[in-house]
Amino acid sequence: MQSPLDGVKVLDLSHALAGPFCSTMLADYGAQVIKIEPPGLGDIARAWGTPLAGGDTDYFVSLHRNKQGMVLDLKNPEGKETFLRLVERADVVLENYRAGALTRLGLDYETARRRNPGIIYCSISGFGQDGPYRDRPALDLILQAESGMISVTGEAGGHGARAGVSIADLTAGMNAAFGIMLALRAKEKSGIGQAIDVSMMEGQLALLGTMIGNYCATGEIPKPMGTAYKALLPYQTFQTKTRDLALAVGSEKLWKIFCPVIGCPELADDPRFRSNGERNRNREALIEKLQQAFLTRSYEEWEALLTKSGIPVGAINNLAQVVEHPQVKARGSLVEIEHPRAGKVRVVGVPVRLSATPGSIRAPSPALGEHTAAVLRELLGLENREIDALQAAGAFGA
Repeated sequence: MQSPLDGVKVLDLSHALAGPFCSTMLADYGAQVIKIEPPGLGDIARAWGTPLAGGDTDYFVSLHRNKQGMVLDLKNPEGKETFLRLVERADVVLENYRAGALTRLGLDYETARRRNPGIIYCSISGFGQDGPYRDRPALDLILQAESGMISVTGEAGGHGARAGVSIADLTAGMNAAFGIMLALRAKEKSGIGQAIDVSMMEGQLALLGTMIGNYCATGEIPKPMGTAYKALLPYQTFQTKTRDLALAVGSEKLWKIFCPVIGCPELADDPRFRSNGERNRNREALIEKLQQAFLTRSYEEWEALLTKSGIPVGAINNLAQVVEHPQVKARGSLVEIEHPRAGKVRVVGVPVRLSATPGSIRAPSPALGEHTAAVLRELLGLENREIDALQAAGAFGA
């Protein structure tokens, strides 16, 4: 059975996290992703994280499976022309340089589509390809701050906090993969490619959409609420006798079931708490009552009672507990791969499961430039002497 993206060729000029996360999604489902890095140190993320045996880092190994590694010096005339020859045979170019950087090198979308009208050229940037912030350098933290994400994250009454993962990068990567899939579908009908402009800023605005909508409707600026949620109550964590519990009572039907289960049937008929809107208006009084109730039992007791009644409940696990989680183990959500330099490495598996054409982890992350010659032979049909000539001309660096 073919993978969904078999035959799709992606030239991946991206670095750090947003672009590579996108190209990993494509590679997991069969796309041929050729990771093109500058000579010398390569992708800046090769130095991020904890070094493993052989010199690779856990960060890089986890992020770059299923890709071929190639080195090209895009500032060198021979390196630049080699890239454009690859564009003629590719379906997708993916890049997350600062806006305008590849235009200055003569490697922008307009140049690429003159060589291949069917090329799909996806650019990820902090603020997008136009506007007054276009030229600003931006990593994930900056976009979490500028977008307002930090302002609504953290404990109530405190300063805002960065999300525990690089959510602006990851959202941009997913949006880029989605955009590429849309463009590939459109190309099936028209035969023509297009440019894709993915802004990390706009990805965060999309995640904040309901909160922005609420502000536009009410004029009330949202503040951090810890684990609570303004739109729904009760929806947060509570202390028990043993460990914290996450609770999500998502409907009025569940609210009426929930109150007797925790030993407080009177709350269901209390006029202060009868609807979600009333509960929100009397949030402080309700949370105090619920917290007192949850302190009467252990987490394990509450978990059994609440799950039996269909109330969403969960434990607050650290990552050591997640790795050993029974559901994670049962689903095979973590995959052990054999890396030629680092040895056995466990990584997160493919998260979207297709019944007929599933994704898979087929190859470990590449060494810098590991497949340069192989890609040139396969895609451009070059012979060893021609590859040697490119090497001598500096196409792969000094």
